[in-house]
Amino acid sequence: MSQIVLNIGMLLGGLGLFMLAVGIISDGLRLAAGKTLRHILGRWTRSPLHGLASGIAITGIVQSSSAVTVATIGFVNSGLMTLYQSLGVVFGANVGTTMTGWLVAMIGFKLKIELFALPLIGIGMFVRLIAGQRRIAHLGWALVGFGLFFIGIDVLRQAFEGFASGIDFQQLSSDGPQALLLFLGVGFLITVLTQSSSAAIAIILTAAGGGIIDLNDAAAMVIGANLGTTSTAVIAVIGATPNAKRVAAAHVFFNVITAIVALIILPFIFWLISLAGNVFSLKNTPEVTLALFHTVFNILGVVIIWPMLVWLSAFLEKRFMTHQEIESKPKYIDKNVAVSPSLALNALSLEIDRIVGMSKSLIKAVLGQTKGTTLLLNEKYEALEKLANITGEFISKLEKGTLTSEVKTQLSTLILAQQYSLSGAESALEIAKDQTLLQATSDSHVSSTLEDYLAEMRGMIGQISEQSLPIQDTDFDANIQHVKNRYDEVKAIMLDAAVESRAPIQTMMEVMDNIKKVQLMTEQYCKANYQLNKVKTYLMS
Repeated sequence: MSQIVLNIGMLLGGLGLFMLAVGIISDGLRLAAGKTLRHILGRWTRSPLHGLASGIAITGIVQSSSAVTVATIGFVNSGLMTLYQSLGVVFGANVGTTMTGWLVAMIGFKLKIELFALPLIGIGMFVRLIAGQRRIAHLGWALVGFGLFFIGIDVLRQAFEGFASGIDFQQLSSDGPQALLLFLGVGFLITVLTQSSSAAIAIILTAAGGGIIDLNDAAAMVIGANLGTTSTAVIAVIGATPNAKRVAAAHVFFNVITAIVALIILPFIFWLISLAGNVFSLKNTPEVTLALFHTVFNILGVVIIWPMLVWLSAFLEKRFMTHQEIESKPKYIDKNVAVSPSLALNALSLEIDRIVGMSKSLIKAVLGQTKGTTLLLNEKYEALEKLANITGEFISKLEKGTLTSEVKTQLSTLILAQQYSLSGAESALEIAKDQTLLQATSDSHVSSTLEDYLAEMRGMIGQISEQSLPIQDTDFDANIQHVKNRYDEVKAIMLDAAVESRAPIQTMMEVMDNIKKVQLMTEQYCKANYQLNKVKTYLMS
């Protein structure tokens, strides 16, 4: 009993040392590289193939697929990398992380601790202490990590040798798919508990090397450990951005498909490994076989999923969408309607109608003086701006030779409607950020005048949007003139309050700046609505 407790203690200690070592190696190499790794990710991922190579290389160097995935998410969020480009990096990170298995198999089991690992720790700490803040200090820290890495492997090996002498684990092994699924579940659980696939792989390889589990069972555990990395990704993106969720979903998709295929064709993969082992003169030991198996089935996963890259990217783009993203997606324009000028014009009028409506919603929210909505208004404006950019690109790509003069005139009118909408929404954002109109003044006449003015403009925008077609030029001119007159009246009251010292002059100046923006904002909406309705009238005729 005491021997079992001792072995469990050694197992936990070895695992702890190993996980600490992997963290130190990752931090040391990442900090030593500085901005180089981010530069590689940013510059060498212009295509998924480049991304795949970068993902393999960087993950192999820093020994952390999580760090590479997090950096990739950051680039996607900032717009420096598309989701399509990032998929190559994610898949490459899965292949690159198999480097841990090779370190364990090729070096970890053959290393004399006193001749190699302990000197690495001593040299690394010496470099770290004398280098100060220089980059080489981080390389010293990485050397310490490698030393601890191999000590951790040695402790794990000794622990499993102790287990092998006291417990017959082979009794747990059996043939059939149920046994494979059981060991797959064990591998998955180890990764979930340690939150490190590297630790799980190290445990599996040392257990197989110590003769505790046979090769088939160990292979199923490796598949499970690989699948277990998805738990880290899923946990990491709880409450995260849509792009983070999409990248994590790609990671999950890759690992699930790879695991299913690897289980189905397990005998074929072992035949392939045997062939590769002979070609490259690799030693026929359980740990080397499993390291090669880990690499081969991840590469096989890339080969299988690569043809689906475009589909997967398009599929994920439509998932985890925020309200802002939904709003910014066109509903009516696409390449199909672009072939016909009349269809294109009709679709564009519907899309610009959405833009005018979004502008109206923004303006009415500001005129309603709703507090605490600046962030929401920013999101609405960004959605409006994105949609406007898409409609602009659509117009620029229309075949100009097929457009009649009438259609060109209507397109120009729609462009004006869109521009007025953007301008009005921009003014609304400026007012919302300033918040001066929300400041209370001691003069009740000033306060009531402002409240009445904002309520009137809000009501006017609602009435204008509901006018029946066609809108007469005289009605439009009357609306614009009324907005100007009301601005002049309110400005005069603000000036009187300032001159008579009923309100601070500085406050009144800021208020007058904002009521000028209210005037312009209301006028811009009137113009946008008027231009849009001219096109609607044309389409109805």
